[in-house]
Amino acid sequence: MKIGFIGAGRMGGPIVERLIAAGNDVTVLTRGSETRSTAKAKGWNTSDTIEQTVQSAELVISIVLNDEQVQAALLGSGGAVAAMAPGAILVQHTTCDPDTAVMVADAGAERGVHVLDAAVSGSPQDTAAGRLTLWVGGDEYVLDSVRPVLESYGSPVMHVGPIGHGQRVKLVNNALFVAQIGLAVDAVRLAAAVGIGEAEILAAIQHGSGDSRALSSLAWIGVDAVGIRLAELMLKDVAVIRQIADRTGADLGLIGEVLSSELVEREVLYSGAPPNRELIEQTPLTPGSMKPSM
Repeated sequence: MKIGFIGAGRMGGPIVERLIAAGNDVTVLTRGSETRSTAKAKGWNTSDTIEQTVQSAELVISIVLNDEQVQAALLGSGGAVAAMAPGAILVQHTTCDPDTAVMVADAGAERGVHVLDAAVSGSPQDTAAGRLTLWVGGDEYVLDSVRPVLESYGSPVMHVGPIGHGQRVKLVNNALFVAQIGLAVDAVRLAAAVGIGEAEILAAIQHGSGDSRALSSLAWIGVDAVGIRLAELMLKDVAVIRQIADRTGADLGLIGEVLSSELVEREVLYSGAPPNRELIEQTPLTPGSMKPSM
């Protein structure tokens, strides 16, 4: 397919490489000097404007940093949706507010552009290996029309419901992951209290029923470094989770209690990420104050 790509950074770059390797004609937006240098070194087709990147594309893929960037890149007179051809498809990968996904889809409908809310889970290494998880909200027939392209870097590619559900699944997943990281850190504390070292307990539990991806991640990163390595990404997602729960009246329940615990705030979310601490403090969580389900 002829593809316009917005956001060829840490996660997006490996996607571009997989798309090109699969035989797609990809044009990459390169407004930043770092992205431009990388693209030039790799021999990618590039463009300096959103309009040039998307106007002749059958498929546009966007994976920018946050909700604000999603709206700036995709909406309004200078956004991708306004420049896309009727009948084209937009796949939006960035973790954002589900309402933003709906806004983008509504804007697309006015232009005859099909939108898929395709939240992702995994690392750049997963992408390079073609095993990035995609949770896709939107019309299933639209997903089926681009599934072979998405499967060049994603497996599984799962349809999870209407627009917004891709983001909702991702946010629930990330809430659970951060809570599990916190519990794994506390398991290390408990083990130390009974005389077992961190490396020993984490290695042992990976072969037991208490294992999880969170625990394996902690074993790889180490308790002392988990906040430094993961906090910046997790802070953003936990802030979104809290904002949505507050707005919708969703009860975060036991997950919310773990997320707001002193251990998680001190060891998982704040350690090594002081510049972003205010992000989560803007949406404080009071356990039990939120009501029906998301």
